[in-house]
Amino acid sequence: MTRYLVVPQWQGSPSSRAMQLIDGAQAIAGDLPRSATTVLDVPMEAGESLGTGIHRFSSLQRVSAQIADALAGHTEPVLTIGGDCGIALAPIAHAARRSPGLAVVWLDAHPDLNSPQSSPSGAFAGMVLSAVLGRGEPGLSLEAGTIGADRIVIAGARSYDDAELDLVTELGIATLAVDVLRDAEALAESVALTGADAVYVHIDVDVLDPSELAGNAHPEPFGVSVSELTAAVSGLRARLPLVGASLAGYSPASAASATDDLGAILRVIGALA
Repeated sequence: MTRYLVVPQWQGSPSSRAMQLIDGAQAIAGDLPRSATTVLDVPMEAGESLGTGIHRFSSLQRVSAQIADALAGHTEPVLTIGGDCGIALAPIAHAARRSPGLAVVWLDAHPDLNSPQSSPSGAFAGMVLSAVLGRGEPGLSLEAGTIGADRIVIAGARSYDDAELDLVTELGIATLAVDVLRDAEALAESVALTGADAVYVHIDVDVLDPSELAGNAHPEPFGVSVSELTAAVSGLRARLPLVGASLAGYSPASAASATDDLGAILRVIGALA
C-alpha cells in the first residue's frame, strides 16, 4: 500500500504566492486516506541563508531532516506531497538507498538545475535537481555519484535558464520535450535506456498546461494534459518498479479556491499511487 507524506513547505519557493503552497498541500491532504497519511509540522519561520546563497537555507535544511526522519524504516513506496519542489530531495535520497540502480524522472516545466551562483532568485526550488546530482550546498545535497546524470530524465520542461541549458549539455542529461512526452510510451523508453532497475518520479504541477490547473504560480504555456501525464506515468510504471514519488507546486490563489483543482490533482496522484 502506498503511504502519503504531506509536507506544506513554502520556504524553497521564489513565488509571491509561496505561502499558498501550504493551502494547496493541506487541501490535497484532506482527500487522502487518513490512515495512510502523515502531515509534517513545517516551521513557519523563513530561516536564514547562512552564507550559502540559498534563501531560507536553515529552514529548508530543518524540514529536509524532518522528511528523512519520517521516511526512515519505510520499505513500501511513499508519495511525498508539497509544498515546493525542495521536498523531493530527502525522498530521492531514501529511494536511492533502497535501490542503488535508481533513475529519477523530473516532470516539471523547469529543470531546477540552477546553483546558488547561477540562480536568478536564490530559491532552492530551482536548484533541487542539481542537489540531487550532488552539485548543491553541503547539508542540502546528495553525495556526488548517488544519482548519476546518466540516470536522470527531465520531461516536459520548456523554460530553461542559460546555466541550466549549459549543464544539460555538459552532463548529457536526457530530456523529453512536451510533444515527445505526449507519446504514452516515450517516457518509459527513455528511462529504460538509462539501464535503471527502479524509478523515482517527481512531478511539479506546472508540467501541466495552464488550462488544466488554475493553482499554479508559475504557469508555462504549451504543457501536457492530465490525461497525457497520467498515461506517461502509467506506461513507465508498467516497465519499472516505482520506489518513490513526489508531487509539488500546487499553489491555489486562495484557501477558498484550494479545492478547485483537486479533481485533476487526484488523477495524477492515482497514477503515482
